[in-house]
Amino acid sequence: MSRIYNFSAGPSMLPTSVLIQAQQEMLDWQGSGMSVMEMSHRGKHFLAIAEQMKSDLIELMAIPGNYQVLFLQGGATAQFAMIPQNILNGKTKACYVNTGAWSTSAIKEAGKYCEVKLAASSEATKFTTIPAFAERDIDSDAAYLHYTSNETIHGVEFQGIPPSADLPLVCDMSSNILSRPVDVSRFGIIYAGTQKNMGPSGVTVVIVREDLIGLAPKTVPSVFDYAAQAKSDSMLNTPATYNWYLLGLVLQWLKHQGGVAAIEQRNIAKSSKLYAAIDASSLYSNPVETSCRSRMNVPFVLADAALDKAFLAQAEQQGLSTLAGHRSVGGMRASIYNAMPEQGVDALIDFMAEFERTH
Repeated sequence: MSRIYNFSAGPSMLPTSVLIQAQQEMLDWQGSGMSVMEMSHRGKHFLAIAEQMKSDLIELMAIPGNYQVLFLQGGATAQFAMIPQNILNGKTKACYVNTGAWSTSAIKEAGKYCEVKLAASSEATKFTTIPAFAERDIDSDAAYLHYTSNETIHGVEFQGIPPSADLPLVCDMSSNILSRPVDVSRFGIIYAGTQKNMGPSGVTVVIVREDLIGLAPKTVPSVFDYAAQAKSDSMLNTPATYNWYLLGLVLQWLKHQGGVAAIEQRNIAKSSKLYAAIDASSLYSNPVETSCRSRMNVPFVLADAALDKAFLAQAEQQGLSTLAGHRSVGGMRASIYNAMPEQGVDALIDFMAEFERTH
């Protein structure tokens, strides 16, 4: 069976070359006589894999020297709690921007540890916009300002870095990390699950400025303490070793593509042609304000919802998989992360045109 085009929001498709290399190295990694998943995380072979992975990420994102890069577990969901646990530093308030489902989840979790102050929200527009806000909207007594750079469910994306009123800026970049260049020095913390642009699920990358490490109270368990994790090189407990290896392969693949700046141009080309096809159609429409449309997740609806099942079934027959929108919003969603080739987007556009012609 030939490989399909997987438009899943996550876990997402991986580069074919990465999967082939992993397949070739499954039984014997570079003459070691064993699979990576059998290696001791303290052994020389795995430590070399981990060192290369970390070095490649630092290079690709141009991470300054005053940041620690952690590879943790629990997904972004764990970070929703770990962030206030680690950096409230005695303060009782944190500021959040609410732009969709994942922002809402982060806000709910933070509310267990502090008073959450909304700097801005687009809930009134059903999360189809990025709300405008200025430094005057941010509570200066808060410990930090948090936002989600790309909302996978609603398909909205920040096109720049918002103001933070000198508060540490914390960002959930789970669904658009490494898809465009970003100035890491503007942030206190960047965190991201790996299952969209960096590899399989099971690893959470946390990039944290060093002045925000060591602030957790003693009641925070060691495994949730950034200082303890940094001191142990993210190996306080046995890490998800094979997932680290696959993350490393994806980072090497990205370097071979020309890095983040080059992949951004491909992402612009892919998303632009898909939005153009939707906008030119009388059957399909996208609800998001043009200025904040996501390059990663493109939601769209059919003018007649009764056609949804037929659309999805016929798309599957054409090798275009996982196009159903999230259950909370319905419709369709095409997630076109870094590993989605332009041919996949072209195939989707051709199918959409034919479906519209016949319906």
